[in-house]
Amino acid sequence: MNINADLSKRAVVKSSELPWTASPMSGVDRRMLDRIDDKVERATTIVRFAPGSTFSPHVHGGGEEFLVLDGVFQDEHGDFPRGTYVRNPPTSHHTPGAAEGATIFVKLWQFDPKDRNQVNVDTLSQEPQPVVDRPGVSEIALYQDANERVRIECWEAEQLVSLDDHNGLEILVIEGDFIESGDNFGVHSWLRLPADQPFVATAGAGGARVWVKSGHLKSPVNG
Repeated sequence: MNINADLSKRAVVKSSELPWTASPMSGVDRRMLDRIDDKVERATTIVRFAPGSTFSPHVHGGGEEFLVLDGVFQDEHGDFPRGTYVRNPPTSHHTPGAAEGATIFVKLWQFDPKDRNQVNVDTLSQEPQPVVDRPGVSEIALYQDANERVRIECWEAEQLVSLDDHNGLEILVIEGDFIESGDNFGVHSWLRLPADQPFVATAGAGGARVWVKSGHLKSPVNG
């Protein structure tokens, strides 16, 4: 099954408007944002864990990155409360669950196969730093390598926000909202733009806090 599989096209998912779909594991439901089902399942998903639910132990052959949107996500390595950003590189493994329930934004099979960088950032404890030459924009750096840059961006109310040479862009709304190409993106809405399409948006009346990844679509990784 392919969903928004053409990385050369703009993709929009307003996930709050989608029904939850049951996963193979009891108590774990999903809202699929994109998926390329080839030899492996390259996927971007919002996943909801009911209280007490767990997922089977598994190895991340192509890596996993996630942002906890609410609740407390857990595995044998610790607890990851709301706002935690984690990268589990290829060959890592865990047994995830959520004793009290959690919702996460997760990307699978999208790492460089040689990547072995483990990342764990409590984004709610970080102070966003102003971005040079981007008025009204501040950010929390999460990860950067030769293939991509990941961060949290905070946009002031009604601020015009733009990016031209982003080499591919994904944005997930954490708080607030913005308008781009006539579409309103509210909480947990997701936008993906190809490398050749500039990003121009206006933050809503309350501003916006968004997760951003860029640079990764100039030469897609099939980890």
